[in-house]
Amino acid sequence: MSNMTQIPETKSGAARYLPMIAILIVAVIGAFTLRDYLSFDALRDNREALVAFRDSNYLIAVIGFLAIYTAIVGFSLPGATIATLTGGFMFGTAFGTVFNVTGATLGATLIFLAARYGFGEKLGAKLEQSKGPVKRIKDGIDENQWSMLFIIRLVPAVPFFIANLIPAFLEVPLHRYVISTFFGIMPGTLVYTSVGAGLGEVFARGETPNLGIIFEPHILLPILGLSALALLPIIIKAVTGKKDI
Repeated sequence: MSNMTQIPETKSGAARYLPMIAILIVAVIGAFTLRDYLSFDALRDNREALVAFRDSNYLIAVIGFLAIYTAIVGFSLPGATIATLTGGFMFGTAFGTVFNVTGATLGATLIFLAARYGFGEKLGAKLEQSKGPVKRIKDGIDENQWSMLFIIRLVPAVPFFIANLIPAFLEVPLHRYVISTFFGIMPGTLVYTSVGAGLGEVFARGETPNLGIIFEPHILLPILGLSALALLPIIIKAVTGKKDI
């Protein structure tokens, strides 16, 4: 009887890792097969077709774009930057930012759920039992979750994929993760989208865009300034003594 009860548990345990395994497999395959399709050259060569399709099938174009963007982020495929620029190119800065942020948030949530389902419980238990610096770091994040979530989203130095995994392993509530992701990535996404909105003119001249402009001080410094605002909840908590929401 003991063997019969252990078999389902073993299968169930193995099945928990399938979502993350699927993401990793698709990510590896995509890294070798999609680079030519998610590039400036591909966007430039298909510029007229994309614009014509958007003008005649706007709703379908929006749904299709959201699905593609969600897949790119959810499966960690190459081309997230190109997709963000494409959103601005096709839909303008305002609507493009909304669509880009929505697609990125949906994709990030897929990774979050897959990681939480597969590894979150075990890693969470280990972290609870940890001592020393690791325990202090975990306790600090637990006490200031909103602040830390916004910080890892707003600071450009934190890779997007890592920013998706850390909250999953630290038992962050789903609603906090989704809200902080949506609003935390908006400043950086707005910058990329606004650059993408001007791609039409660049492509019309037959030139290749230079992404170096995104990292110039007059664009990068405001983003870093916005990231500093993530410290505000910590300051408020220290002054008022209120618990994190």
